[in-house]
Amino acid sequence: MPVPAMSLLRPLALALGFSLALAGCQTVAEAPAAAPGAPAAVPAHDNLNATAWLQQSAEAAMSHRQTWRSAARLLDAALADPAWDALTPEDRIAPLAGLPPAIIVDMDETVLDNSPYQARLIRDDARFDDATWNAWVAERRARAVSGAPEFAREAARRGITMIYLTNREHALNADSRANLEALGFPPVGEGQILGLGMATPGCEPKGSDKGCRRQWVSQRYRVLMQFGDQLGDFFSIADNSPEGRAAGLQRFDAWVGERWFMIANPTYGSWEPALYGNDRSLSPEAQRAAKRAALQY
Repeated sequence: MPVPAMSLLRPLALALGFSLALAGCQTVAEAPAAAPGAPAAVPAHDNLNATAWLQQSAEAAMSHRQTWRSAARLLDAALADPAWDALTPEDRIAPLAGLPPAIIVDMDETVLDNSPYQARLIRDDARFDDATWNAWVAERRARAVSGAPEFAREAARRGITMIYLTNREHALNADSRANLEALGFPPVGEGQILGLGMATPGCEPKGSDKGCRRQWVSQRYRVLMQFGDQLGDFFSIADNSPEGRAAGLQRFDAWVGERWFMIANPTYGSWEPALYGNDRSLSPEAQRAAKRAALQY
């Protein structure tokens, strides 16, 4: 006897409904809701690792101390040699004879650690600007780069003048002086901080280049050593490309670790725009793409 069509369809419909309900249950099981109290996603920031390294790693402190301590061992030899000079021929515009000894140091990330300012930029997902930077300088809360105050005191005991050649604005000298002295650096006199915008008669500076100020120092001192965290702290860079920077350094390679000392700073520097053609108008994404393209595999 034939089974009525409706009798056949009824169990099929029930089976299909059960299968769909089961599939719905499986979908919910595969994508559970976030557990209560789960941490929120942490936003990415290009400078996070570098700033954390400077602030929290023993490796950063060790790197900085070994640089300052190595230089301190050479102070007596530098003083004893009347021909010892750490300025390039382009910056040495006055004869050495009879000039008192000095050491040129950059300020930021060389003797003063501004990583809290970098940390604020990470926290606020912001970029460097003059207003927030000048406000930070006015707080006078920069830390000492490890080993720098001890070196400065060793130099002072030998009668060597420390010249702070900085691209902080010259108008901020009082804040910089107070910050240095609070950290145990020897007293900083007038004429020891050469900030951006300082008058250099007979030499017209180009932007933030320090060449005119180094020439100013050369007329007054025999420079035993230079310290910085960027190549431009030692000489004027004619071609700020990776190749141009390497060629400029090669001229004075013999001075590295003897008259010139680099303080490790991975957070910023002129090395970075060199990787994207010095075009600071590029978006952060375009800059990041150019830096990734510069990587070697």
